[in-house]
Amino acid sequence: MSILSRQWRYIWTTMTALVLNYQFSKRFAKEGASGRNEFIRIVNHIIIRRNGPIRKFSLHIPEEIDSFQEVDQWIMFFSRNIVRELIFTNSDQPYELLNDVFSCSRLTRLHLENCIFMPPPHFEGFPNLYDLSLENVDFRANSCGTTVSLPRLRWLTLFKCRYDFDFNIKARNLELLVVTACFDAILLRLMDSTPRLSMVVIYFWKAIEDCVQLEGMNLTRMLSILPKLRFLTMDGHFLKVPKWLPGAINSLSYLWLVDFQLSDLDQLHGALCLLRNSRNLENLRMDSTKHAVMHYDVGPASDHLESPDCLDQTLNQLRDVEITTLKGSRPELLFIKLLLAHSPSLDKMTIQSSGTIDASKTLNIVKDVMQFPRASPKAEIIYS
Repeated sequence: MSILSRQWRYIWTTMTALVLNYQFSKRFAKEGASGRNEFIRIVNHIIIRRNGPIRKFSLHIPEEIDSFQEVDQWIMFFSRNIVRELIFTNSDQPYELLNDVFSCSRLTRLHLENCIFMPPPHFEGFPNLYDLSLENVDFRANSCGTTVSLPRLRWLTLFKCRYDFDFNIKARNLELLVVTACFDAILLRLMDSTPRLSMVVIYFWKAIEDCVQLEGMNLTRMLSILPKLRFLTMDGHFLKVPKWLPGAINSLSYLWLVDFQLSDLDQLHGALCLLRNSRNLENLRMDSTKHAVMHYDVGPASDHLESPDCLDQTLNQLRDVEITTLKGSRPELLFIKLLLAHSPSLDKMTIQSSGTIDASKTLNIVKDVMQFPRASPKAEIIYS
């Protein structure tokens, strides 16, 4: 390119996005450059030749970097360069964010991984932030009662975050909340102050008894403060919590159950409770766990599914059902039978086996499913 046109030679220096992400550091190592000094030299070489404003800065710190002195300089440089998107990931020890980051009032997207979030006392929030993603972030503060105001925030993702103090996020326009392995009363307060929240994704990733303050963060309380919830994804552990729900969940139209075990009577009760109260549910997806799990006695779950009052509610709006990683257990087949019998508007049911069952068992599953009575005459069953 530079031979054909010399004016293109340095055009990269004026680009408004600088992405030095994980793929960059991986390619850096693959091409023979190794060591802390070499990585720092290359990044400095790129930054020094930059010309013009930076709107997006993505930086991944590889394991070779054992000191954050140069990283502080890079972050400081770009935080003062009117950056709008900041994506920072870190492989080794947690990185404590500079106060310069908290002064970036024009930030619209912020992604942090393996960092220490300790805002200065005068920090009030990010007024223009639209998308916030925090992974393995340790929240700390100089004083308790810190409130971060995010008036324009729409998407919030929290993954394995830790709270060492009374921390509050104020985001009244939040629409999507994704929470994985970090549950606290803080989240309940957040949900209670977000009237527009309509999409919630919750994963425990561990046993219920290991979760901190679970009694303050359960499905019953969560649903009671989310009147506009229409999209809900959760794992089977969270379904163990409710024994009853306060009333109809009229807004819910999409339900996705992940790592769900129909042989677990507690999870089954939770799922049926949700179905019974979700009168306008249109889409249901269920994924059985792909990992090794404890073996349940299928007898209690099967007996409950065969009882006449197992599901005393017709699923009038349910149109699309997808069941993946099916293992062919009796509770799974009985649950499919139950859905077909209680869904008069069903258009399609897609069933995908786990891939660990043999051909003869697969054939028997297909024969059983095809013989189940259907409330919907137009229901199509797809098995793969």
